[in-house]
Amino acid sequence: MAKERGKKYLESAEKFQRDKFYEPEEAFDLVKELHWAKFDESIDVAIKLGVDTRRAEEQVRGAVDLPYGTGRTVRIVVFAQGEKVKEAEEAGADFVGGEDLAEKIQKGWTDFDATIATPDMMKVVAKLGRILGPRGLMPNPKIGTVTFDLKNAIESVKAGKVEYRADKFGIVHAPLGKLSFDKEKLIENFITFVEAIIKAKPSAAKGRYIQSITISSTMGPGIRIDPLKISTWIEKYKK
Repeated sequence: MAKERGKKYLESAEKFQRDKFYEPEEAFDLVKELHWAKFDESIDVAIKLGVDTRRAEEQVRGAVDLPYGTGRTVRIVVFAQGEKVKEAEEAGADFVGGEDLAEKIQKGWTDFDATIATPDMMKVVAKLGRILGPRGLMPNPKIGTVTFDLKNAIESVKAGKVEYRADKFGIVHAPLGKLSFDKEKLIENFITFVEAIIKAKPSAAKGRYIQSITISSTMGPGIRIDPLKISTWIEKYKK
């Protein structure tokens, strides 16, 4: 059954052309103009990729530091032991532990946004794969969340590191900031993220890689950006 949209959403959707491709500047202007919620909504991007995520060689996953962060308060769990516990706490981790923390998560607690672990604690974290994996919370050395350098890892996540992973439909979702952000900051975050996705293109992927790009606020309609012009826009905004 199709999801029924609210009156305010439908009113917003009538103020732009659904099938039109917009310039990034126009798109972010529209997202700001069309919002109606009374809170500082997140602005998100969804990029449809020409990959088959059922094939291991076509997985798209990584992390990127957005220059202006996401505006979100990130709650970080760190698995550590010994002297690394103090390092994690001093660096700003919200929850630090080992077997006790793993047991709490196994019982259903997932009130956090990122997970970091020292390599020697991965034997404990491995047992949580079925819980953390589907939520995109499993630590991974490729994106810097399995490391002994906890201070830098925590500071990076707090500052606006965004992890991404193509879902089973080949779509990558990510936050770009808040409605309260200046448009120029949102565009720079957007360009930085898209560049990271382009660099992450699997060598096995064939055909058109970026198939569609849509941005939206938390409650607002999606605004389309032409994926065929993305190289032109990157060159324009990087000058």
